[in-house]
Amino acid sequence: MTPRPKQRRRRIRAFVVAAAATGIAAAGVAALADSPAVAPSPPPPRADVDAQALPDPVAPAFTPPKPRSLRSDGVATWAPVRRTVPARLRPEVAAPVVATLMTKTPEETDNIVLVQGREADQDGRLWVKVRIPALPNNVTAWVERSALGGYTVVRTRLEIDVEAMTLTLYRAGRAIFEAPVGVGTAAWPTPKGDFYVRNKLTRFASPFYGPVAFGTSARSRVLTDWPGGGFVGIHGTNAPELLPGRVSHGCVRLRNDDIVRLAELMPVGTPVTIT
Repeated sequence: MTPRPKQRRRRIRAFVVAAAATGIAAAGVAALADSPAVAPSPPPPRADVDAQALPDPVAPAFTPPKPRSLRSDGVATWAPVRRTVPARLRPEVAAPVVATLMTKTPEETDNIVLVQGREADQDGRLWVKVRIPALPNNVTAWVERSALGGYTVVRTRLEIDVEAMTLTLYRAGRAIFEAPVGVGTAAWPTPKGDFYVRNKLTRFASPFYGPVAFGTSARSRVLTDWPGGGFVGIHGTNAPELLPGRVSHGCVRLRNDDIVRLAELMPVGTPVTIT
């Protein structure tokens, strides 16, 4: 049955009142009155909504870290070499090769490099600038990012003062360990420059190296008592009475108690500065 005109007007008037209370536009109400079968449109957004009440965008669950070179607070990044790769003078496929990086060190541990930066070439290939264990010392070069594994961050930094014959470990810019050391003689000097800790070794057959040793990226131009040919190590000693002193063939020697303590505090990948 079709409603009478008076009843229809009453229903429309009631709907208008309800619509005004809920914020529905009058034009939308008129359309509804003429066409009862049309669904009501959603109310437009209010102009006076407080922006502070809106929810923040959803943050990503995880953001991959970017490599960070050594900073003033001692934060640095290293990565393992996953495949044999040429280290080049520039971030270009055709650039001259500075050295070839292997996946293993002479001591058969995973080879690592200290990250100094990154850059993409004109083809979009990503390159990483790294400090490498090669002569001359303090060499940096570029390798393809695909040849390296994941990044690891370290917050320690080691300083060795050849003149004062002291070793100091810093964490987040604060000194946390210091010890006297033995360094190279005038004929076999400990090389100076910026290096990093490549590996940590134990279970030596000879007591000469003490209970634990660290291999570094530093190389000697003359002679070294570090196995593998020319690499400078930081290790214990069976002659603690000689320390501090200029007593080695280039390596840095610590008393056994000190090297054990250092091993508890210093991770692989720690940057090393020898002055």
